[in-house]
Amino acid sequence: MQHLRRLRSRLRSKLRCSILFFTFDLRSKGKMPFETSLIITQHQHQKSHFCKSILKYKEVLVNVLMHSFLFLITLCFWSGLLNLRGSDIDYNPVFFAYVILSSTALEIFINPKKIDASIRINLEKEDEVTFSPYESILERLQHHVKNSSGRIFTSKRCNHALVDVIPEERRTSKLSLIALMKAIKNPVEVAGMQSAHVRDGAALCEFFAWLEQGIHTCAKITEMSAAEKLYQLRAEQKDFQGLSFPSISSSGPNGAIIHYQPCVETDRRLTLSEMYLIDSGGQYLDGTTDVTRTVHFGTPTDFQRDCFTRVLKGNIALVKAVFPNKVVGNTLDTLARKALWDVGLDYIHGTGHGIGHFLNVHEGPHGITYKHLADDPGLQENMFVSDEPGYYQENEFGIRIENIIRVVEAKGLPNNFGQRGYLTFEDVTFVPIQQKLIKIELLTSAEIDYINEYHSKCREVVGGYIEATGLAKSGLEWLLQETEPLQVHIK
Repeated sequence: MQHLRRLRSRLRSKLRCSILFFTFDLRSKGKMPFETSLIITQHQHQKSHFCKSILKYKEVLVNVLMHSFLFLITLCFWSGLLNLRGSDIDYNPVFFAYVILSSTALEIFINPKKIDASIRINLEKEDEVTFSPYESILERLQHHVKNSSGRIFTSKRCNHALVDVIPEERRTSKLSLIALMKAIKNPVEVAGMQSAHVRDGAALCEFFAWLEQGIHTCAKITEMSAAEKLYQLRAEQKDFQGLSFPSISSSGPNGAIIHYQPCVETDRRLTLSEMYLIDSGGQYLDGTTDVTRTVHFGTPTDFQRDCFTRVLKGNIALVKAVFPNKVVGNTLDTLARKALWDVGLDYIHGTGHGIGHFLNVHEGPHGITYKHLADDPGLQENMFVSDEPGYYQENEFGIRIENIIRVVEAKGLPNNFGQRGYLTFEDVTFVPIQQKLIKIELLTSAEIDYINEYHSKCREVVGGYIEATGLAKSGLEWLLQETEPLQVHIK
C-alpha cells in the first residue's frame, strides 16, 4: 500500500484535491468460477503481494499526480490496481464497488459477502483502509463533500445521483495516465497475454480438427453445438475461467450479421456448401483472448475467395504497418480497408479495440477505427489491440479475420524523424488461416512471405505447446495440414 500512501501525500502537495471518488462498477458460459467472492490474481507469473500491485500502477500514481488535469478512473481500474477480480458481470471478471480515496484514507464500498478473510486481512492491516457496505456510498460521499473544499475527481461514467452530490465547480473527470497505463501492459502482463493465447490457440486447433472431420462425415453440427464444443475445449486449458464474450458462431447468411448470436430459432446446421465464421474468446488467469476465423469446408466461390483474400490483405497491412509513437488508431484504419476499397467493398465496424489482461475483452482508451475517439492517447509500446477487418455480403456470408497484436518498437529503421520513435505490431494470436480461401494471385511477394512466416510461427509456438503437453494429436495434425507453405505457381 506504499503507492497509496504516496498518492495521499501528493493529493495535498500537488493537486490540492481533498477526494478522489471512483465508481468501479467493476463488473464479471460467462460466469467466473468464483461467484460469491473476489479472488487475488496470483498466477505463475505474478507471485508478489497483491497490495503492492503491478509496477505500472505504482509508477502511474506518482506520474498522474504531477498532472492534475489527467485524472480519470476507468471501470476496471481498481480491479487491476489491487489485483482483484470478481464475477458480477458475465464474461468480465470485475465487480461492483465504489472507492473514495482521500489524503487520509482508502474507503472501499462493496457487498461484504464478497470480501473473504484473506482479502480483508491483507487490506485492513494496511493503514487507513476500510470496507463499508455498497449502499452507504451516497451518505459517505455527502459527508466528504460537506467537510472538504478541494476538487473531486470522478469517472465520466459515474451515475447522476452521485455526481449530483458534488458541486459542478468542484468536479473533474478527464482522461488520466491511469487509463493509459492500464492499457500499456507491463512485462508480467505481456508474458501472461502471450501464454494465454498459446493455450487458446491449441484449443482452437483441436476445435477446427473436430469440426472439419464432423462436417465431412455428415455429423449434425450446428452453430450452437459448435460454440458449445469450443467452450468445452477451452475449459480443458490451464487457468481457464470462462468465456470473454458470447461466441459469435455463424454459418452462411448469419455470418453477415456482425454481432450475431445463435439461438434455437436461428440455429443453422454447418454444411460443406456455406462459409462459417467463429468469433470467440476466453478469460484465463494470465490473459484475455479474442480471435476470429472464417472457414469453408467445401468449395468456396471465386467471389468469396476474392473477398477473403482482400480481408486478409487488410489484416496483414495493419500488422506490418510502421508508424510514429503515439499515432492515434484512427490514422491507421484505412490500411486495413484499402484492398476492399480498391474494388468498392468495405465493412461497417471498427478495425481494432484494446483488450484487457484478465479483464474486459474491449478495453480503451485506444482503438483502431474510422471514428474519432476523443480519449485516444495514441498507440504506444506494449499496448494490445485487435486486428479484425471483415466483409459481409448481406443474406449470403460473412468474413472476418481477427488476431490480437501487440505494439512493439520498430527496429532497424534508417531514420527517426523528430526523434519520436517508431512502432509496429507483432502477432499474439497464432491460429492458422485457411489456405483454400486465399487467392494467391492477389497477394504480393511480401504478403506471401508474411503468411508463410506466420504459419511457421503457429507450428513453432502452438504446435510445440501441443506436443509438449500431450494434448490431442488431432489438433496438431490439423495445424500441420493448414500451415504448409503457400505454393506460388510460376507460369
